[in-house]
Amino acid sequence: MIVSSFLPAVTQMIYDMGLQDLLEGITFECPAQALNEKTPVVRCVLEGKNYTSKEIDTLFSNSKNKGESLYYVDQEKLEQILPDVIFTQDVCEVCQIDTECTAAAVSMLEKTPEIIAITPQSLDDVFDSVLTIAKVLGQEKKGKAHVDALMQRIDDVIDIQRKNRLQPKSVLLLEWIDPLFNCGHWISHQIAYAGGIDMLSHPSGDSIVIPWDKIVKYNPEVLVIAPCGYTVARTLEDMKFLEEKPEWNSLRAVQNNQVYIADFDMFTQPSASTLVNGIESLAKMIHPDYYKTSPELSSKFYNYKDLLVSK
Repeated sequence: MIVSSFLPAVTQMIYDMGLQDLLEGITFECPAQALNEKTPVVRCVLEGKNYTSKEIDTLFSNSKNKGESLYYVDQEKLEQILPDVIFTQDVCEVCQIDTECTAAAVSMLEKTPEIIAITPQSLDDVFDSVLTIAKVLGQEKKGKAHVDALMQRIDDVIDIQRKNRLQPKSVLLLEWIDPLFNCGHWISHQIAYAGGIDMLSHPSGDSIVIPWDKIVKYNPEVLVIAPCGYTVARTLEDMKFLEEKPEWNSLRAVQNNQVYIADFDMFTQPSASTLVNGIESLAKMIHPDYYKTSPELSSKFYNYKDLLVSK
C-alpha cells in the first residue's frame, strides 16, 4: 500500500504510529522530518512570501469569493507516486487543500486512489481520526496504543488540578491577530483539560472574527496568541496590531503578565500528539506554579513579557 497525506496533521499521526514506510506524497507544510524523507506534492502560491496577517486574510478571502484555491497539486509528482489512498480534509479550506481540489487532481490519474477526508470538529474526533488512519493502514493495535498513551498524559494534567484543587481561569486564545479571530473546534476542549475556560471560543465549530470591545469586556486572566501557521517569531512581527489598541495595557492578562505567544502547531494542526503537547503547554500557561514542561515544549511558547525584556 502507498499512502499520500495532503494534511500535515495526518502526516504527523502516521509518523507518531511508526507507519511512515507506507507514506509517499505529502504537503509543503508537513513536519520537517517528513519533508526530509518524502515528496511534497501539494503546494501553495503563498510559499516563500512574507505577508502581514491582514494581507493573508485578504488574499484568502478574495480567492474564496472567486471560487479559487491558493493550493495546487504537482500533478507530475502525484502521477509518479500513484498512491492507493489519499488523506485530505474539509475542516478549513483556508489552512489546507480540501477534498474538492484533491478530487480534481485525482481525476486525471490512470489509477483512482481512495480519498479519505479526516475532518475532526472536536478533540474526541481527533483521537478517533488516529484510529481511522490506523485502520486504513491495517494497524489498529498501534492506533489504540498511541491514543491510550496520549490519554494518560491528559489524565496526568487533570490529576494535578484535582490534587491542588485548582480553580479554572478565564482564558482567551486567538487564532489570528488582524483581524482578530477567536478559537474554535478542539481548542476549547484543550483549554478545558488544561484548567481554563474560554468564554469567547466556538467549541466544535469554526473560529470567527470577534470585535476588540468584546475582548475588553471579557477581560481574560490569561491571553494566548497562536495565529494559524505562525511560529512565535512570526507572531512577534504582528504584535504591534494588539499593542496599539488603547485598552491593551488595561487587560488583566497584560497587567498580571499572563500573555503568552505560542507556536500554532500545538493548536491549529490537529494531530493528536501535538494537541496533547498543547494541553500540557496550556496547563503551564494557565497555572504556571503547578506544572513543569519538557525542554522541547518550553521552546514552543513564551511569556510575552520575557520576550520584550530579551529584545
